[in-house]
Amino acid sequence: MRIVHLILTSSFAGSERHVIELANAQAAQHDVTLILRRAAARSRADSYAHRVAPEVKLILVGDWFARWHTRKLLRKLKPDVAHAHLSGACRALHGLKGLCLRLATLHICYKPQQHAALDALVAIAPWQIDAIPLPLRKHTTQIDNWTLPNPAAKDARQRLRALHGIAPDAWVIGAIGRVEHSKGFDILIDAFQQANLPDAYLVIIGQGSRLNGLRRKAVKNVLLPGFSNRPEEWLATFDCFVSASRDEPFGLVLLEAMQAGLPILASASQGARHLADIIETPLLPIADIKALAAGLSEITAARPARRTYPMQRFSIESKLREIEKFYRSELANLAE
Repeated sequence: MRIVHLILTSSFAGSERHVIELANAQAAQHDVTLILRRAAARSRADSYAHRVAPEVKLILVGDWFARWHTRKLLRKLKPDVAHAHLSGACRALHGLKGLCLRLATLHICYKPQQHAALDALVAIAPWQIDAIPLPLRKHTTQIDNWTLPNPAAKDARQRLRALHGIAPDAWVIGAIGRVEHSKGFDILIDAFQQANLPDAYLVIIGQGSRLNGLRRKAVKNVLLPGFSNRPEEWLATFDCFVSASRDEPFGLVLLEAMQAGLPILASASQGARHLADIIETPLLPIADIKALAAGLSEITAARPARRTYPMQRFSIESKLREIEKFYRSELANLAE
């Protein structure tokens, strides 16, 4: 198949990782093109065009009028499938009805202004489906995210702890994500302070609009190093992982924490509820500082060991098969 993926964002996070891993994997069997804005290729810590495999045809469009340039490209490329990710890319498919199969992955939630005009949708979690109008729901499938094995360097734990002044035997509570209101990192810092854990550290990895404010808010033993190109090395440095999200559609980072074998403490976001049977530890009320502080105290006192999670259902190979099957089913529907 001739497949075009499009995402018109400028910085790297979970959705961007999903798109690149999907395009890279599909390119082993299909003709795959990825359309990005030029901003994604700029020389910045959180750019991401360099992560695209050589087998994928990479096309960069201008930052101005990106949707217009993308529509023009799609009319020229005439793919079998145009697969959009996030708002700008979804809107770029408007007005192209009949050109190809136009579908989108719901990385956040169903939004009529973005998704209603498309041919098909991929939901990443079951809770997203209820909001989709019935006619389009008939052309929607739910496919979990995946995570790729990505081992850290053998010296990562020792090296990062030494670099940041963390004792080898200190208990490190970790969190990773885009530093925005939805991720609840402000709640996590307040809970850590309330828990009063003098021998523990809280490390939050990520970049976003709230980073400088959180750095001003940070108290002793709270570190916010910013964006990391190697989050797997920080996962090796952590002793447990915390998600204090107010809103988490799926929680790709939860899968990454599981891949690293970390005990998990999570708020009852949509994604965490979807993964609750694997997380196993009880989920906490959202935005409840007192409950989170108690959870931090309990996990720090217990110091649970790393564990092995059942990750088989989150292999990219199984997801590739599900996605291709859905493409072919919807292409057949369009041909009728």
